[in-house]
Amino acid sequence: MLARAALSLRLRTADLRDRVTGRADALVPPRRLEHIGHSDFVATGDEFARHFVALGGLRPSDRVLDVGCGIGRMARPLTALLGPDGSYDGFDIDPSGVDWCREHYAAFPRFRFQAVDVANPRYNPGGALAAHAFRFPYEDGAFDFVLLTSVFTHLLPGDVDHYLAEIARVLAPGGRLFATFFLLDDEARALVAAGRSSLAFRLDARSDGLPPGDENHAVVDPEIPEEAVAFATAWVGAALARHGLREAGRHPGSWCGRAAFTSYQDILCAERPH
Repeated sequence: MLARAALSLRLRTADLRDRVTGRADALVPPRRLEHIGHSDFVATGDEFARHFVALGGLRPSDRVLDVGCGIGRMARPLTALLGPDGSYDGFDIDPSGVDWCREHYAAFPRFRFQAVDVANPRYNPGGALAAHAFRFPYEDGAFDFVLLTSVFTHLLPGDVDHYLAEIARVLAPGGRLFATFFLLDDEARALVAAGRSSLAFRLDARSDGLPPGDENHAVVDPEIPEEAVAFATAWVGAALARHGLREAGRHPGSWCGRAAFTSYQDILCAERPH
């Protein structure tokens, strides 16, 4: 209780400092709402906006779906990238973040936000819907560009597989997927085993009853496996193919201690063929 009160006081003090120094603007939420993710809100959003264009092929006319939109970290820079023919929809399991976005994006009628009550032991333990059974609240082929940042890193294999099926369903032919992962290729496994990774994935143990020797995924915390989840690249590739998605680019992250990287998490791009 005392720790929570101290954190609240620090964040509110930071909010006051932001107003004095000019950091605050209509689409940057108060720091006390930034409870998911620890990177700088503006810098991270701007970084990924560049990646959406350069790596994912985002176009001004695209209909964009942001899975796990949070408090608008990715929505804010997209207000400048999407043109009058483009649109943005985002959903998230945090209703307070969605409410904040609905209020502050009122001047952008083509930006829409929904709260969904999907269960996640880390972020929404009391959620009514299981992730592996959740149907995205959109029609088939409704989007040209689907993005997920720091979502698959908190889902287990069955949930990821289901989300990929839903992504394939809501993508129009020729549509593109942009997603971040912790991907376990040979280099990442070696760096994790050598203790170079910022996340201590348990490569020699499973947390969910999978048989010994299964190498599809690894977690950091067996008590709360969704805290951080890494996937074998071969498993991800097979899951994409299973749902009719074709990999279109893989860009390594620094999380495991690589010397050359694009961002912190690995970035994977895919497309739904025409």
